[in-house]
Amino acid sequence: MTIDTERTENTALLIDGADTVATAIRDLPAGATITVNTGRGPQTVTLSQDVAYGHKIALADIAAGTPIIKYGAAIGTATCAIRAGEHVHSHNLEGSRFRGDKTEQT
Repeated sequence: MTIDTERTENTALLIDGADTVATAIRDLPAGATITVNTGRGPQTVTLSQDVAYGHKIALADIAAGTPIIKYGAAIGTATCAIRAGEHVHSHNLEGSRFRGDKTEQT
């Protein structure tokens, strides 16, 4: 199944050209191929897992310990290696936003 955000209904949203993840704007099945415009040109990935509406999709391989970028800023760290097309969520991402235990004390 091929789903192209440039030529058909919208399926995933890239918020900032620096983002390493896109956000599904509808439920997407494993095996679907999506294309997002990164600002450097289109990027295509095939989903290896179902991705629910509102959840994130890795646009490229992400090594364990690497920051996950959304909104052009780090939102957390990969807790394990994440392959392009995989669902990115709490099972493989440790969030850092709004974490009181992650802020520097002054």
